Amino acid sequence: MFNDSEIRMKIKPAFKMWFESDGSHLFGQGTIELLKQILEKGNLVDATKAMKISYRHAWGLIKEAEKRIGEPLVETHKGGEFGGGGTKLTKKSLSLIRQYSRIDDVVKEIIEDQNIWEGLFVKISARNKIKGEVISVNKGPVAASVKIKVMVPSIITALITREAVEDLNIQEGDQVAAVVKSTEVMVSKEI
Repeated sequence: MFNDSEIRMKIKPAFKMWFESDGSHLFGQGTIELLKQILEKGNLVDATKAMKISYRHAWGLIKEAEKRIGEPLVETHKGGEFGGGGTKLTKKSLSLIRQYSRIDDVVKEIIEDQNIWEGLFVKISARNKIKGEVISVNKGPVAASVKIKVMVPSIITALITREAVEDLNIQEGDQVAAVVKSTEVMVSKEI
């Protein structure tokens, strides 16, 4: 069984994204990548070569996605005596690529943001954290004042509940993070 620090070091989150409508799968990363390759290469044959998939499989992905969406994703034109044919993406395809890429980028950024994952283990999700050492704890009947010496030469005082001090077992000399929100300073500690 992994402990918390081993989990953070050995196990990393991953995801596969796809679009759905009313709970039904529309398409995912493979179809988007195919559409991007068509855009870049200008035709389906070169796109399939770049992706190392068969022409038949690629055409099947496109037709299945078009059927599910209810709109064409590509326009094809045949070659003639002056040149070969080609495949052009529709406005709908270009819009779907932009939407998918935007969402995919945000999710990747979240997954790669160590502060977010660290927050899961210290039960806090704010990003404005300042690490420091507790230099005094004064418990009152309801609230407690915790003085934290931060790494820069400064001291932050946080007013938190007595219950929070006891739940986190905050004591002088502990290494903690001061989490600054626009309305308050909170205290977090790895458990």
